[in-house]
Amino acid sequence: MLKQPELNIGIVGHIDHGKTTLLWQLTGIWADKHSEELKRGITIKLGYADVIIKQCENCGKFTTKSSCECGGKLKEVRHISFVDAPGHEMLMATMLGGAAIIDAALLVVAANEPFPQPQTKEHLLALEAKGINQVIVVQNKLDLVSKEQAIEQYNKIKEFLQNTNIRDAPIKPISAQQGINIDALLEAITLLKIPERDLNAKPIFLIARSFDVNKPGTEIDKLAGGVVGGCLKRGKLKVGDKIEIKPGIAKKKHDKIEYKEVKAKIIGIKAGNYELEEAIPVGSLAIETSLDPSITKADSLAGCVLGLEGSLPNITSQLKMKVHLFKEIVGIKEKVEIEPLKVNESLLLSINTATTIGLVKSVREDIAELILRIPVIAFAGDRIGIARNYQGHWRLIGWGEVLS
Repeated sequence: MLKQPELNIGIVGHIDHGKTTLLWQLTGIWADKHSEELKRGITIKLGYADVIIKQCENCGKFTTKSSCECGGKLKEVRHISFVDAPGHEMLMATMLGGAAIIDAALLVVAANEPFPQPQTKEHLLALEAKGINQVIVVQNKLDLVSKEQAIEQYNKIKEFLQNTNIRDAPIKPISAQQGINIDALLEAITLLKIPERDLNAKPIFLIARSFDVNKPGTEIDKLAGGVVGGCLKRGKLKVGDKIEIKPGIAKKKHDKIEYKEVKAKIIGIKAGNYELEEAIPVGSLAIETSLDPSITKADSLAGCVLGLEGSLPNITSQLKMKVHLFKEIVGIKEKVEIEPLKVNESLLLSINTATTIGLVKSVREDIAELILRIPVIAFAGDRIGIARNYQGHWRLIGWGEVLS
């Protein structure tokens, strides 16, 4: 069994449909650890948890527990990394950033609420915008409805999926709170395809979180270096590598914000509880660097890209992309068709794990050029989530493909 997870799976869906409870049921980890999240009862930042799925050699059931109810011997089947994304409409940018580092998704739907909810539709479009087409629909909270209500909603979900790019997605009815039918969901997860990974390319690591892991009062000689968390999209990284992080640190100079790349050395790599000497592009990783931890604290490097020293493209404040717009705005009650992009309008762009505002400089047919408020590292062919401000909220309207 690989020490690294083979798949990054996002848990997405409308607010309060049970995503964080499902993650806890699957992994034993409660991802909402931040005080504001605990107080408000919603996920604000991306949460992570790794787990190994096992199958009982006696009864055939799938589990993430240390033993099977029947007492049979367990064999390891698949190592998974889960990413818990926010469902609240105001946090769509964070959800899009999370979608940049996943290979597949669990779309959680509450059985005791009308279907589809606004953010259910929006999250489906966000997955499409980021090119995620491996999805399992999780019909949660079965313990709160009758059998007839559950079947009625199941049929509605099946019908709804026919008009999406995941029409053949499996639907797994469960109760995360009661732990019902979790084994069937785990079995479906083991059937997801593992994408091909490019091990020989120059490494590209997308930073989704950054931390200072030191406890207050730690002695100077025992301080750990700054840590970045995210996903290695291609290539390999190993302990001792000299690296650069772009766009890096923002500094104010003559009333103007400038970004300066950061250079460091890899001190350690972790995949869950495993220490690695070398990492390949699978699952979520935490990389300890030689950086002063004050540089990485409070997600200050989230949205940056990490690569070997001298290998990353230049920081850019301009972007050219091929635009693919959806038909109508989702997440609102009324039906509103999406109008073409307009010169001088501001758009919210999700580029890899970064979020920035782009001012439309020109539009010719389906090609748009934009000036960015916050510079980014962009790679030709990357997918960009595009959101437009509608009635005070950023609404996903389509996606773009980065042109060289």
